[in-house]
Amino acid sequence: MTDASPALLLLLSLGLCCPGAQGQKSMVTAKFYNSKTTHPQSGKPLELECESSVDSGVSWIRQEKSGTLHFIVYISTLSKPTFKENQVMPSHFGTFKSGKSYRLTVKSFKAEDEGTYFCTVNYNQQLYFSSGLPAFFPVTTTAAPIKTVPPTTQGSQVTKRDVCLQSHEAETSKEKELNFFCEIFIWVPLAAACLLLLIALVITIVLCQKTRRRRCRCKRPANGKPKMNPKVPSQQI
Repeated sequence: MTDASPALLLLLSLGLCCPGAQGQKSMVTAKFYNSKTTHPQSGKPLELECESSVDSGVSWIRQEKSGTLHFIVYISTLSKPTFKENQVMPSHFGTFKSGKSYRLTVKSFKAEDEGTYFCTVNYNQQLYFSSGLPAFFPVTTTAAPIKTVPPTTQGSQVTKRDVCLQSHEAETSKEKELNFFCEIFIWVPLAAACLLLLIALVITIVLCQKTRRRRCRCKRPANGKPKMNPKVPSQQI
């Protein structure tokens, strides 16, 4: 089997590249034996099952993330496993056959066992491939740490509410300025008019007082008749 392994890998590479071989996926199907399994767990067994529509033996192959292919085992129709380098049964793997179901068990799954698993069937001089079965550890996502704002910088943080308050205060100040200018335009002319009226009233009162004083200087006799000039003789009738 050692001499046949490179040829099998070459056929696998051709099958992955050729659409004709990919179009025959219905001949063979790979899946997890336990339907609840979605990801392998470190140190625990992982069971893979390959179901073929023909009973002609199945080969299991693993492909790494880098694309490197690794032949694992060939299970014959007589349930005899053949591993690479003619190993009878490595302690790391286990096989089982029941009808047209060929099962591969990774007894203790490790990081080096991660990859995409395929099963292949050679029937009528054609090589059929199953769809890839990804077996990778679940990706653990760590939550980003919550950044706390120091007390000294909390006062400098501008919130939406602060912006709204500032804009409202700005609008209020503008309204106050407009109201102030309006009051100036209204009250200044009114005050000027009042001042002019007051000045006119004062001038009128002063003039009236002067005119009254002039009239008061002219004295009349007690009987109300003007005095006669004694030097002027009276005309005799």
